[in-house]
Parts: sequence; structure tokens; C-alpha cells
Amino acid sequence: MTFPRRFLPWLRASLLISLLISLLSLAGCSDKPVEKKLAAPATLITITRAKVQVLEITESTLGALESVIDPKIAAEVPGRVLKIHARSGQTVKKGQLLAELDATDATGQNQVEHAEISRLLSLLAQQERVVTRQNELVAKNFISKNAGDDATAQRDALKSQLMAARARAAVSAHGVGRTRITSPVDGVIEVQIAAPGDYLKVGDPLVRLISNRRLRANLPFPEATGQRLMRGQTVRLTSPLAPGKVIEGRIEDIRPSLLETSRSLEAIARFDNPAGANELLSGGSVNAQVIIERKESAVMVPEQSVVLRPAGKVVYLIVDGVARQQRVDAGARQNGMIEILKGVQAGDTIALDGAGFLSDGAAVSVQERNVVATSPAKPAETVK
Repeated sequence: MTFPRRFLPWLRASLLISLLISLLSLAGCSDKPVEKKLAAPATLITITRAKVQVLEITESTLGALESVIDPKIAAEVPGRVLKIHARSGQTVKKGQLLAELDATDATGQNQVEHAEISRLLSLLAQQERVVTRQNELVAKNFISKNAGDDATAQRDALKSQLMAARARAAVSAHGVGRTRITSPVDGVIEVQIAAPGDYLKVGDPLVRLISNRRLRANLPFPEATGQRLMRGQTVRLTSPLAPGKVIEGRIEDIRPSLLETSRSLEAIARFDNPAGANELLSGGSVNAQVIIERKESAVMVPEQSVVLRPAGKVVYLIVDGVARQQRVDAGARQNGMIEILKGVQAGDTIALDGAGFLSDGAAVSVQERNVVATSPAKPAETVK
């Protein structure tokens, strides 16, 4: 397109004005980020203080309950079962009759022993008279002293035989009594093994009895905890059968070998059933916490105050309205709190809510101050 020459001065002036306007616009844009950065508001946070608390470091596991008293009631004398007086699931008392065996053989044997006692008593009475006569004859020198000694020896032998017969009679009488099988403890019949008509030899089981009065908690732990578990450590137990109730016991034994199926180390705690025999049941599950260590003066802060940064775990100390990043070494957790092993002192003011949005040197605006509880409600868990 061709312009007349008279328009050229006007065109140059227009181009110059447009260039100046563009330069001024660029200069104005470059100043805006600086103004925005200077006007950035302080980060809104809440703060708290590091507190000294009692800290319990624990190891947790899921275990199983087992009855300490669970005898198999067996026949003590041979015989045929005549009656069963207990059934599975029935509660029985100590001394209650459970079953009766045929006592014919035991009664007959006892009668034989008593007959033998009667025979020996008669012989002994006769021999006592002989000894008396013999001693009189020896005193008058009608017979030798050896003859008198022989009579005395026969009398003493009869006395020994009588003692043995009485002992056998006592055993046979006890055998007659053992044909009536009674419960040795209070408990519940778990299973009836024998039935009427069965012939039982000595040691054959009749019923299995369970007493939940005293229980054993079998607690498996990873083998890596073997060096931390010791006899006498306190154990806190909770069970779904007793919600809200904490039962305290102690580790009494630690098995010397690992369980083959799980390669775990098993600790054993024994305790009395809190309701006698009706609350916790053998075979039930139990949650256990073993108190490994107790610290009376641990420095604790809320878990949300500890954030992860490239430098590691840090907290933000609040000093004169500015956040100062402080690297910390964390320990055990307890009830929403975390132990600080290094980096923070008791009483230090740190960021709480909003700590995850801070950086070192950031200006902060405090909204409120949280108060940290000083008494733990639950034992701590070990940080892996």
C-alpha cells in the first residue's frame, strides 16, 4: 500500500507514541510482583508448648486365653460305666458326683481282704495264748528258751501279716469309693467322653472339665523383641468379652524356643478371672500391651506439630512472630502425642495447626493457644 508523502510525518509520530506506551506498560507489569510479595499476609496458625509427661513404651500383640485348670477326669479303677450324672456344658461344684462305675469287683476284693483280716486276728489271738504258756514254761525251766523265742517270732509274723491285710483292705475300700467319680474343682463340663456301658481301664478319660477361675494368656511377639521382654514386666489385657475393662498382670514365663508355625516368641501371663469364672472364657482372644519402659520426664508435643521436610522431621519454633525450623529426633507416640528426644526443650513455643504450611523464616499470625494434657490416657506404642 502506498501513502502520499504528506502523511509520512504524521505516521512517524504515531509509531513513536505507540512505542512509548508499550514501554510504559512493560515497566508497570514488572513492578506488580514486587508489590504483591511485599504485601503477602502472615500465615495463620495456632501454637502450643512442649510439655513434660510420663511416657510408657509398650509392645502390643493379640493373644489367646487358656484355662490353667482343665483336668481330664479319668477312671482310677477299672470297671463298666453304670451312670453319667454330668453332661457337656453343665456347671459342677467341687465334690459333685459325675459318674458311677460298676463296683462289684472292687467290693468283692474288699470283702476278701476283710475276711483275711478276721482270719489273722483269730490266729494272732491263739498265738498270743501260746506265747504266754511258753513263757511260763520257760520260767519253770520245763522247756528251753529257744522254744519260747519261736512262739514269740510266730506271733510277731502274724502281726505283720495282719498289718499288711489291713493295708490291702484300706486300698480296696478306697477302690470301692473311686467307682463314684466326683469333680475335683468347680468348673464346667467341656466334653463328655465316655457313655454308660463303656468299660474303662485305669486312666481312660471320662469327661473333660474346664475351670475359668484362673486363666493363662499366651502372647506371641516377633522374635526381634526377645531382648526387650523379661519376666515380671507388667501386662495390660483387654478382651471383647469384657469391653472397657483393663486387667493387669505380669509376665511369668517366656518359652525358651520359637513357635514353629509363626517363628514368634511366646510370653505367658497368668491372672485370676475378674468375675470368678463367668466373664473371660478359655479360648477367647485378648489384646495385650507389655510395658517395656517407663519414662517419668519425657518431652512431648502433639503429632501434628512434627512435619516432614527434606532435612528430616522438624518442628517450627515461634520466636517474635517468625517461624524457625528446628530438626528433631522423634521417639514413641502416646495418645496423639510424640516424644522429642532431641531438638526441643520443655516450654518451647511451637506451631500446631498450620505447621505443615510453614517454611523457615515465615511470618506467622497466632490465632489461639492450645493447652496440652499432662496425663496420658493410654500407653505408648513403639515407633518403628
